[in-house]
Amino acid sequence: MSDKRFSDMTKPELRQEITALNERARKAEQMGMLNEFAVYERRVLLAKAYLLDPNDFNPGETYQLKDGETTFSISYMNGQFAWGYRNNESKLEGIPISLIEQ
Repeated sequence: MSDKRFSDMTKPELRQEITALNERARKAEQMGMLNEFAVYERRVLLAKAYLLDPNDFNPGETYQLKDGETTFSISYMNGQFAWGYRNNESKLEGIPISLIEQ
């Protein structure tokens, strides 16, 4: 894994990092290290968010999340995170834009 921040990486570096993280996640899962697996999975989601353009996501619009069941209404964007509400709930939360179906 790189010591660089995802925001400082080029797209090819991000893709390489995602490949490395996926491999580590696979190994952690095989070894039954579920907490470590979950950390790598979240890091992959964050890295993937940096491959996307935040300008493609519009506050005020509702999107389907990649789980296929949940909707997310964006209130505002902050970098690679969309802030808003799942399924019209009242709790504001931020999610990486890589969770949003395009």
